[in-house]
Amino acid sequence: MSTTFATKTYKNFINNEWVDASFEKTIASINPADKEPVGYVQSSTEDDLNKAVEAAHSAKKSWRKLGQSARGQILFKAANIIEENLDEIAETMTREMGKTLPEAKGETARGIAILRYYAGEGMRKDGDVIPSSDKDALMFTKRTPLGVVGVITPWNFPVAIPIWKMAPALVYGNTVVWKPATEGAVTAAKVAECFAKAGFPAGVLNFITGSGSVIGQGLIDHPLLNAITFTGSENVGQGVAKSASARGIKYQLEMGGKNPVIVTKEANIDQAVEAVISGGFRSSGQKCTASSRVIVESSIYDEFKQKLVEAAKKITVGNGLQEGIWMGPCASESQFNTVIEYIEKGKQEGAKLVHGGEVLIGGEYNNGFFVTPAVFEDVTTDMAIAQEEIFGPVIALIKAADLEEAIEMANNTKYGLSASIFTSNINSILEFIDEIEVGLVRINAESAGVELQAPFGGMKASSSGSREQGEAAKEFFTAIKTVFIKGS
Repeated sequence: MSTTFATKTYKNFINNEWVDASFEKTIASINPADKEPVGYVQSSTEDDLNKAVEAAHSAKKSWRKLGQSARGQILFKAANIIEENLDEIAETMTREMGKTLPEAKGETARGIAILRYYAGEGMRKDGDVIPSSDKDALMFTKRTPLGVVGVITPWNFPVAIPIWKMAPALVYGNTVVWKPATEGAVTAAKVAECFAKAGFPAGVLNFITGSGSVIGQGLIDHPLLNAITFTGSENVGQGVAKSASARGIKYQLEMGGKNPVIVTKEANIDQAVEAVISGGFRSSGQKCTASSRVIVESSIYDEFKQKLVEAAKKITVGNGLQEGIWMGPCASESQFNTVIEYIEKGKQEGAKLVHGGEVLIGGEYNNGFFVTPAVFEDVTTDMAIAQEEIFGPVIALIKAADLEEAIEMANNTKYGLSASIFTSNINSILEFIDEIEVGLVRINAESAGVELQAPFGGMKASSSGSREQGEAAKEFFTAIKTVFIKGS
């Protein structure tokens, strides 16, 4: 049963106070299923940003000195509060960006698990003892926080991605200024409300909304900022890297992918079809790890295509709050337009649309951004739909003569985030692991799958090289001090 939501205006959270932006202007967040406003957030100014960063800067020394164990305990509290509000947060997410309610609940539960994982970091080591060449000396390393960390997050995972950035940043002793994407800012505000109740000292966690050009760029350029972690488009990410490197601050980028799935003649075809459907069309294909290119050995191509199309036909599209809906709308009008443009571009380039790609109109679809999942064949590797990130429910089928050609095709892209292979041949598995140019390698599993305790990140244009989640997060959010002690 759907909760009754009152459309409200959400404030910024700065220095432990909920405050209006200095300029009385708000931004509406729109439900992509019916174009109704989900809520309103602040259109913040440079003055508002200065207050947020200055609050984080003032709090960083006392937060560092609080100690890792005490910081972890506050993260535990935040996890418990989010758990108490899971249904409300998940329903807000579905209303705001279209993800089905079961997916939204799963994402929120994952955010809770991430918080508890990093809360446990409060009791784990923060350095190593290293033998010294001087037998009378003690030498060890100690992890130290960076200071003020800017967190810029996307709309497609408005709970999990912010938490997997903020949780390690906070537990390792940094203070945070969080700027979410506007399309997911109401859901983000719900999460920020839970953090506000957890008992963080003033200034440790600050939440501010507004345009990317003012708040996002202003955050990156702020002289009191010590590091920036960003997830979003490649074009914006390149700008983040340029600005951050010019200032000499640490930066972390995750910028998407064009993720391939290889299906060999030794594959379990039914298993591969199920995984491609899930990896390509869950969340309307709006995942950086979504399956976008499916490269199939020619000897099984026809059978695989037939089963894939049959499975795609069974997908129900509609409002993600309704029972029985498998795929929701595109998250926004701009994203919807992008998907439609790529579908038309695929046709123009000579690819054959064998299923879907239709705009749904009439009745319940009239006011939403709904498109049926699209499957193309006769796709060549130089086509836009095989090279460019669409971020929508579009799959390109590509035929390969053998595994060697399939891997060559898979690597023929500027991106390198995730990839999977379906095969029962151990030699093929080993070759794929060695030769594929991605950061996340999946065997007999969909390309879209990330576990919170494991490093996550890509190669090539997908990433700046650092890794998120798991113990790897410590590498970005801390610096190493080497300490040498000798008695007087």
